[in-house]
Amino acid sequence: MSNIIIDRQSTHWAITLNRPDKLNALSASIVEELIQAFDEAEAAHTPLITLQGEGRCFSAGFDMSEVEAQSEGDLVLRFIRIETLLNRIASSSCFTVALAHGRNFGAGVDLIAACNLRVAAPGSTFRMPGLKFGLVLGSARFARIVGTREAQRILETAATFDVEHASANGFIERVAGPEEHITVIEEALARVSALPAQSRALLRRALDTEQADTDLAALVRSATVPGIHKRIEAYLASSKKA
Repeated sequence: MSNIIIDRQSTHWAITLNRPDKLNALSASIVEELIQAFDEAEAAHTPLITLQGEGRCFSAGFDMSEVEAQSEGDLVLRFIRIETLLNRIASSSCFTVALAHGRNFGAGVDLIAACNLRVAAPGSTFRMPGLKFGLVLGSARFARIVGTREAQRILETAATFDVEHASANGFIERVAGPEEHITVIEEALARVSALPAQSRALLRRALDTEQADTDLAALVRSATVPGIHKRIEAYLASSKKA
């Protein structure tokens, strides 16, 4: 059974994270499937991609259930592939729409941040605890969206912030439940078709703030500090006590 569902419609592709029993946590296999899906969508000149999650939330982030059996090298590679996925989404020529809901953590929040339009259902929450175990993943992109001071306030405490806070700081651009997704997609398609594809590409390049190499370097520096395995285990132990 695939970890993702791809609905290839004539107007857009709808990609659904399909691990509801694991809260759509990002295992190594789901990350590779997502990278391939975005590659295929771009090759097919798909104008728009929506990304959503099946079940109780969009994504609970990095799949911690696989940590114990993996070496430090395995873990570092997994984080690098997640960063590769984030860069792939953020730099895609396809217009990307995140349709989030529920309680979202870590790399799941980073997936939302990588999209062009970020939509969340009422009651959604977000938390990015990576720095609790010394990992810099998606921090710079989050800061480019909400501003450096706001990012520091949220990231240094790994604070949970709700959809109202996310709307106020610009992380979430629209609050809309599943019943409004059709309207959101129609409006996004109208936005995409407002310019010819070549003009959209020119605008994207002119306004591009992505720093793929810098973001990847920051991630690698943090992930390769010896002891990432023990730091994650300590974080998981403290989380259980909290």
